[in-house]
Amino acid sequence: MLTNWFTFLLHRFLKECAGEPLFMLYCAIKQQMEKGPIDAITGEARYSLSEDKLIRQQIDYKQLTLMCIPPEGEAGTEVPVKVLNCDTVTQVKDKLLDAVYKGVSFSQRPQADDMDLEWRQGRLTRIILQDEDVTTKIESDWKRLNTLAHYQVTDGSLVALVQKQVSAYNIANSFTFTRSLSRYESLLRTSSSPDSLRSRAPMITPDQETGTKLWHLVKNHEHSDQREGDRGSKMVSEIYLTRLLATKGTLQKFVDDLFETVFSTAHRGSALPLAIKYMFDFLDEQADKRQITDPDVRHTWKSNCLPLRFWVNVIKNPQFVFDIHKSSITDACLSVVAQTFMDSCSTSEHRLGKDSPSNKLLYAKDIPNYKSWVERYYRDIAKMPSISDQDMDAYLVEQSRLHGTEFNTLSALSELYFYINKYKEEILTALDRDGYCRKHKLRHKLEQAINLMSGSS
Repeated sequence: MLTNWFTFLLHRFLKECAGEPLFMLYCAIKQQMEKGPIDAITGEARYSLSEDKLIRQQIDYKQLTLMCIPPEGEAGTEVPVKVLNCDTVTQVKDKLLDAVYKGVSFSQRPQADDMDLEWRQGRLTRIILQDEDVTTKIESDWKRLNTLAHYQVTDGSLVALVQKQVSAYNIANSFTFTRSLSRYESLLRTSSSPDSLRSRAPMITPDQETGTKLWHLVKNHEHSDQREGDRGSKMVSEIYLTRLLATKGTLQKFVDDLFETVFSTAHRGSALPLAIKYMFDFLDEQADKRQITDPDVRHTWKSNCLPLRFWVNVIKNPQFVFDIHKSSITDACLSVVAQTFMDSCSTSEHRLGKDSPSNKLLYAKDIPNYKSWVERYYRDIAKMPSISDQDMDAYLVEQSRLHGTEFNTLSALSELYFYINKYKEEILTALDRDGYCRKHKLRHKLEQAINLMSGSS
């Protein structure tokens, strides 16, 4: 209930103030991750904040610029898009869609699965590229997803995003398909490939049935038949911690901007939301009433009710706030930022050793600074003048008016009524015992509401 209360009352603050640094952090993570290879199967990436999602093997790759004709686009409307030659066809389609539909919300765009990627050469040759087709390389029980390098796509190539055609497996007689087949036969012969295209039928059966394991950049570590050589090629921990630190350095400004906005009482044109001051004062009153003088307890109460209950959820799940897609590597990086945010709110000291998780080591030097921001934020709020009940009531009425059309009030009231009716005696007794509740005649007001609801129902 408290989380929903804050979500409702901090909506405007999120929209006008904190939303921008959160969105910039999401964009920075996405952009940085996509500068290097990302494994389409495991979600591991060369650039990462998360050790679990770091590609440890050395991957050779090149950056290519493709000239993309948008869907429904004409010649001359090409958009230059940077991709990697180790990207799968779906990864390329996603990057092309991001560039072509920049500024368009994710739910309003075509999805990669609904589009085909055509490689255009000259006026007539159009080859549809796919993650899996008859050219897909299969070695023993491993099937490798097709990449731009597999198709030998060159820098500056002209490509087009077109509405998805019927699967090429079903139209073996089509002009496009036979032309692309003949082209790959010659391509694969010239590259002295051991695979003969004609010797392999298209893979129509699902992978679960054939037992074929898909891979892209690295073979999944969970498979027990992985060769010892592959394991041996993993870099030692210190080397990839350096790579994590380099990525962290690139994203540092965006993390700092977000944390500073959340833990600040003064903002560009936005005052601290009244709900935060009101709730923190309430917690301090409760501590005074119960003679709790330990500052760590008060600090923990505040951390538990706002940063850890509301902000962590928003940082880890920006798709709750924005119309975007969150990939598994972006999710892993945001989880590290969210964990750092949680550590910044903690009052306990983190003792670091050689067995500490990498995310703790990554931000070890920053957390003391972030902790001081949190402490200053709580102190600054405590110094602010208290909010009168009248001002708080007026604020709540205004918030209700702003969002009056967005919720079914009667439905919410009936849910509350069923709950209160079930525990009526306990709640009324508790209201009788509390001095604040007696002063504001809350028992009488609740009884009136119950009578009104029971009469109308």
